[in-house]
Amino acid sequence: MDRVWVAVHAGDPITLAGAISCLRARAELQVVPERRLSEAQVFVVCADSVNADVMGLLRRTAESTPVKIVLVTDRFHDADLLAAVECGVVAVLPKAAASGERLVHAVLAAKRGMGDMPPTLLGSLLAQVERLHKDVLRPNGLTASGLAPREIDVLRLMAEGWDTAQIATKLSYSERTVKNVVYAVMNRLGLRNRPHAVAYAMRSGVI
Repeated sequence: MDRVWVAVHAGDPITLAGAISCLRARAELQVVPERRLSEAQVFVVCADSVNADVMGLLRRTAESTPVKIVLVTDRFHDADLLAAVECGVVAVLPKAAASGERLVHAVLAAKRGMGDMPPTLLGSLLAQVERLHKDVLRPNGLTASGLAPREIDVLRLMAEGWDTAQIATKLSYSERTVKNVVYAVMNRLGLRNRPHAVAYAMRSGVI
């Protein structure tokens, strides 16, 4: 049986010990120390409230590893929800409801890419996504990935190994246009180079 590797972070040692004990009791889970987070498939973060320190942890985690995050907390500002999801949070459990079985279920579901959020938070998330699409993406001709359709076309061909001249011929663009498209994507999204741009598009699921 393939185990799901899990790392745990908590703001106090008692909560940390309790979460680890709960997860270790299940044969399908393998708990690893937080210092080995890069080996984990799921990261359980327990916090009384989602404050600036917790958001900083989520952002640092997102920058270093593609782990799925299960957040156990009692206080979560709606304004931070979309940013948390962008950092890899797929499940939010109230601490009072995070019994052993519920936490294990959330971890296993997270490994499969499934979410678990209270209805109120889920409704808030959907409303934020709708506002983002209506007020920011649609007026700028962008998709939910933050990429315009022709940017996706260029990045898809780049991912297939096509060079600038080949892409220009295929899409009936000038080479300068292709270069400008790539530069615009990199500049807007803070991407370092072409491989980084392709990787972003792949993670976004558009190519």
